[in-house]
Formats: sequence, structure tokens, C-alpha cells
Amino acid sequence: MVADEGAVDLELDRAHSARMYDYFLGGTTNFPADREGAGRAMAVFPAALVAARANRQFMHRSVRRLTQLGMRQFLDVGTGIPTSPNLHEIVQETAPEATVVYTDNDPIVLTHAQALLRSHPQGRTAYSQGDARDPEALMKSPELTGTLDLSRPVALSLIALLHFIPGSSTAHDVVEYFKDALPSGSTLTISHLTAEFDAEAVMGAVGAYEAAGTPVQARSREEFTRFFDGWDLLDPGVTVTHRWHPDPDRDLSQVTDAEAACYGGVARKP
Repeated sequence: MVADEGAVDLELDRAHSARMYDYFLGGTTNFPADREGAGRAMAVFPAALVAARANRQFMHRSVRRLTQLGMRQFLDVGTGIPTSPNLHEIVQETAPEATVVYTDNDPIVLTHAQALLRSHPQGRTAYSQGDARDPEALMKSPELTGTLDLSRPVALSLIALLHFIPGSSTAHDVVEYFKDALPSGSTLTISHLTAEFDAEAVMGAVGAYEAAGTPVQARSREEFTRFFDGWDLLDPGVTVTHRWHPDPDRDLSQVTDAEAACYGGVARKP
């Protein structure tokens, strides 16, 4: 679907991971090909919808807690389609003055970026089109440097992103660059797909994504924990997403580790 010069090709005839995720979250920015792709994933991993929503709630709880701990600058890499409530909506409930930079390499996300820029008047949000696999360019983007003060702590979020960067060295190199670039007191929040609780179902879902043209790599607890090397994990450390400071007002007590299928963790730079 290409219109005039400068238009974005949304490729509505093929399933897209961001729109599939939006569908799992109950969003409206998805199309028949995305719903078909999501259906194929759910056919082999019926808990895909539960896993996506547990992951999203982990994001909400983690950034809310970091705001309560005093963080006021947030960098969300691999933003995806802005299914509300977005990160800035969560943090600015507690800290209206908070600043947030969203980044993604997907032109589909760019078409929805305006929804990410509706900041509380006391705060600020910005969107930078960039690829996590080129963290140096991302960290030097004018949208980022013009919004965040990189001499002060930044809360970096890599939510459900790194499993879309296959190759152990590549993903870990990306994370190490970000860790080196951020000042002391910064935090790192990650969630990541794992096959450790139900290998057959999760690897079936991986196959469904790959059939749709999106490579995915599930990782073990050990591989996941390596992302935090040298930083201090916050309580309760590495755990399954729905077990990280569960919210009594959003009951996830019936969700199993196999259904959540993602590890989550938050760490602070010494």
C-alpha cells in the first residue's frame, strides 16, 4: 500500500509483529493478516494472549515503581504500537514533570507516533525513529539528546524487544552499549520470551512468527540474567513477569509461569 512520495508502506497483506501484539492486548490497530498470524501463534501457544497482557502489565508496574523510586527520565526502546495506557501515561500519573523518549525502527509505529507525544503539560515526550541494533545512532539522535539529560539517571526499558534480535552476541552487545552510555543511577528494565516452562508451545509460536517473516529467539534464565551483568538487580530479581511485584488490584494469581512465558527484571547501575 504505497501512495504518494513519503507515504509509509504498511504492508497490510502480511502479518506484522507489532500489530499482532496490539491484537493480543485488545487494541484496534490490527488487520486481517495480523489476526490470522496471531491465530496461528495461538493455535500452537494458546496462552499467547495471556503472555502478552502479563508482559504489558509488567511494564506498567515496573515504570510505576521506578517513578515512585524517583526516576524522572525514561527511554523506551522498541516502543511498538501505542496501545493505551502508554509508558508516559503511567509515569506522568505520579510525576507529571517526567520526560519520556520513545524509539522504534518500524514505520508503522511512526504513523502512530502522535499518540506518544500527548504529554502532561508539565512533562515532555518525544519520538525518535531508530533501530535498537544501532544503539550509538539512537543515543545520538536529536530527539533523544534534546529531551533527556544524559548526565542524569535514565530509566531504560527494553520490553519484549530482545527476543526479536536473534544471535546471543548481537543482543548482548546492544544491551552493553546502552549500559555503558547511561550514567550511574540509571535503571534497566527488560522482559524476554523463554521456552523454559513449555518448550513445545513456545517454540511453536516462534515458528509461527518466523513463518510470518519475523525471526524470534527465546532465551533461558541464564541468558536473560546476563543482560544485567555489572548492575544491581532490584527486588525480587529475575522472575517471571507476572511475579514481579504483582498488583493486587489486577489479579494474575491464576496465570501460570508457562502461560506468562517471559522473564522480567529491573536493575540499577552502581
